[in-house]
Order: sequence, then C-alpha cells, then structure tokens
Amino acid sequence: MATTPAPRIKICCIETPAEARLAIDAGASALGLVSAMPSGPGVIPEERIAEIAAIVPPPVATFLLTSLRDPEEIINQHRRCRTSVIQLVASVTPAARRQLKAALPGIRLVQVIHVTGEEALDQAREAALEAHALLLDSGNPGAKVPELGGTGRVHDWALSRRIVQASPVPVFLAGGLTAENVAAAIAAVRPFAVDVCSGVRSEGHLNPGRLRAFFEAVATGSRVQP
Repeated sequence: MATTPAPRIKICCIETPAEARLAIDAGASALGLVSAMPSGPGVIPEERIAEIAAIVPPPVATFLLTSLRDPEEIINQHRRCRTSVIQLVASVTPAARRQLKAALPGIRLVQVIHVTGEEALDQAREAALEAHALLLDSGNPGAKVPELGGTGRVHDWALSRRIVQASPVPVFLAGGLTAENVAAAIAAVRPFAVDVCSGVRSEGHLNPGRLRAFFEAVATGSRVQP
C-alpha cells in the first residue's frame, strides 16, 4: 500500500482561545473564525476573532470567514480582525479580488465555491485567476436565507475531483466531513486540505475525542492502494 502526503486540516468555527489551542495541539494547520453570516454556526464577534488571531502562532493560518462582498468593507473588516487569510464565502467579482490583493499584500485570499452543479467548474476556473486557493463547500447561496457554509451536507465529490484536477491553485474540501467519511472523501477528491466544523463538535463545543478521531481518519485517507 502506497502513501501520499496527508491533506492539511483546517478546523473551522473556532469560538474561543481555548478551542484554538485544542485544535492547534491536535495538529491543525489552519483555524476558521466566522464573522457575521446570514445563517450557519460558529459566528463570533470581530473582537474575539482579533483576540484569537493574535494568539495563534505561525505557521498555523487564521481564516476570517466573511460574507461581505464589497472590497472596501472586507478590507476594513480585515484590518479589525488581523487574520492571515480571508475566506470569501460569497461570490465576489474578479475586480474585487484584485482590489483586495492590492490593498492587503501578504494576506491570502481563499474563494469558496459552493458545489451545487456543473456551473461550479466555471466559477472555480474564474476564481482561480485571482484567489490563492479555492474551498469547495455545500452551501446554497440562492436560498431565501443564503446558506454560505456550515450546512453539514456532503456535495458531489466526483465534481469536486474534477475541480481539483483543473485548478492551478490549492483546493480545500469542506461540506459534511466527519471521521466516518473523510477517508473516503480524500480518496475520491484528493484535496490539498480538508475543512471541518460540525464533524468535530458536540453540543456546540469542540470535542477532543471527535477531533482526535478526525485526525486519525485523515491519516488513513492518505493511504491508497497501489
């Protein structure tokens, strides 16, 4: 049995400094910090995002999840929160991504692509021209109350694999991942990284046992048949 490098792991919906330390101690490469959203879990005040981001040691990345679409608003929000990455959970224009990169040199941009159908391929191709990475999720931006992440739903991994194969930038895989299915997801998609929120939580809190099981399952998923 051959081994491929295990995907990096991003633990999302971090709510407190204690949760951040727990995720880092488990081996997380990145933490997701959720600002105001129309729906979904894990939203915390910007002041707490800044507090957590300030205590996270490099090379662990801190992601500001923002639903804002106006580049000036995003720039101002980031200057309050001071994370190392901005995760755009809603679609923005190519011009907006270019403006963000110009205004925030050194800050990485990750564009979320909600994999709802074949159109996700074209969206990914366009976003990869400016974004430093893509993140494939299972939201529904067109819903009456937009779903921009944290749905706990799995999407079409075959379509996600096609996006990974076509993408010139790294691709994160999110959407309903758990210790029970992440090995299969890795085998099917071969992402650069996996992203989990509800799959490592219980009763709203980061669960050490579920966190450990998830990391063990990711290691299993990096082993493939020759």
